[in-house]
Amino acid sequence: MEHPIRKIVMAALFAALCCAATMVIQIPSPMQGYVNLGDCVVLLSGWMLGPWYGLAAAGIGSAMADVLLSYAHYAPGTLVIKGLMALVCGLLAARRTEGGFVRRVISGAAAEVLMVAGYFGYACLLLGKGLAAAASIPGNLFQGAVGVTAAVVLYGMLEKSGSLRYFRKVGLHS
Repeated sequence: MEHPIRKIVMAALFAALCCAATMVIQIPSPMQGYVNLGDCVVLLSGWMLGPWYGLAAAGIGSAMADVLLSYAHYAPGTLVIKGLMALVCGLLAARRTEGGFVRRVISGAAAEVLMVAGYFGYACLLLGKGLAAAASIPGNLFQGAVGVTAAVVLYGMLEKSGSLRYFRKVGLHS
C-alpha cells in the first residue's frame, strides 16, 4: 500500500539534504572555487524517490540553497534545472532490466549534461551574460563528474548495507 504522506515527508527530507549538501559540503576545485555535493543528492533523489517526487525534492532543495547563499537570481533556473535532472535520472534508471550500476551511471551522466546545458542557457539568455556564460562550462562539467561519482558510490553503499529496503517497502523505490 502506498502512503502519500510518507512520500511527501521523504521528499521534504531530500529537499533539506539537497539544500544542506549544496551549502555545507564544499570541496576545493582545480577549476576555481569549490564544488559541492548537492548534485549527489539531486541524483539520489531521482533514483530513490522516483522521477516526480525526486523532481520536487531536488528542485526545491537546490533553489532554497541558492536563495540562502545569496544567489537568488539563480534560484528560478536552479528550481527547473535540478528538478529536471532528478526527473531524467528517475525515468532513465527506473527501467526494470539488469545492469543497475550502468543505468545509474548513464542516467547520472545524462542529468549532468542537462545541468551544464541548462545553466549555460540560463546564464546566456535569461541573465544576459551572452556567450561569456561559456566560461562556467568547465567548472560545471567538473561539478557534474563529482556529483555522478559521489552519487553512484553512495547509492552502492546504501544498497550493500540494505538501507534501500525501506524505500522499496513504502513504495518509493523500484
